[in-house]
Amino acid sequence: MAFKFCEQHISNYYHHGYTVLKGILPPSLIEDLRQVMDQVAEIARQKNGPQVQRFQPLGALEDDLDFGPIKNYLELQDLNDAVKKILSPRHEIVGLPSMAILIEPLERPWCTSWHRDITEHSDGVDPEEFRRLTLDHTFFTQVNCALYTDVCTWYVPGSDGRPDLPGELEAAKQRPDLEGKTATEAERLCLEFCQSMPGAVQLILESGDYCLYRPNAWHIGNYAPYRKRASIHDSVWKPETREWYDRWSENRKSEAEASKAD
Repeated sequence: MAFKFCEQHISNYYHHGYTVLKGILPPSLIEDLRQVMDQVAEIARQKNGPQVQRFQPLGALEDDLDFGPIKNYLELQDLNDAVKKILSPRHEIVGLPSMAILIEPLERPWCTSWHRDITEHSDGVDPEEFRRLTLDHTFFTQVNCALYTDVCTWYVPGSDGRPDLPGELEAAKQRPDLEGKTATEAERLCLEFCQSMPGAVQLILESGDYCLYRPNAWHIGNYAPYRKRASIHDSVWKPETREWYDRWSENRKSEAEASKAD
């Protein structure tokens, strides 16, 4: 069945902080993208070892691989139309300069910490400006697009744009120590850590699903070697967001240089 946009996609995003465009990628494109991303995964593991879970930016490999399928993905009309309907006509998918592929670790289960990507306490951030910007649902937006079934991401709906709750801060502190644990024990501990966050839901993406979400909400990644993963990770920005990220990068660099000088 061909993808069909509906108003629910918009209301889900603005109410929960995320929305899933189910089956928006056609099967032929998924097949082509899998072939390219399998090559990228092999390169990532050669460079960074078997436990690596990301390669970024994909643009660094543009001269080494056939990126025709990725360009077809970026130009997919249904996808671009849906993104602009949810956010605004001024929003654009960032693409190869920042695009990543998210893959499964080969040896052991592992999870990230519960986190918000950027907060008012992040390096290089003007707290007052950030508190204003984070209220804009269209300012910070990221993407996970699954090429295989992906159940790795957990998310706290509605936590974007508001302060941390005490229970959230307490749950986030309880990241498990996996040292000396068997793979099965580690997998269970990581799962329990995901489930311990109040209000958390597991995002289940089937192949061809495109999840548009606000990364300043609480979220986490949870991985196991037997779960094949190849999900495209990207951002969708309006011009003001692009300018903010450029300025933020310069601020962080200046702060780091000043810290070294001290």
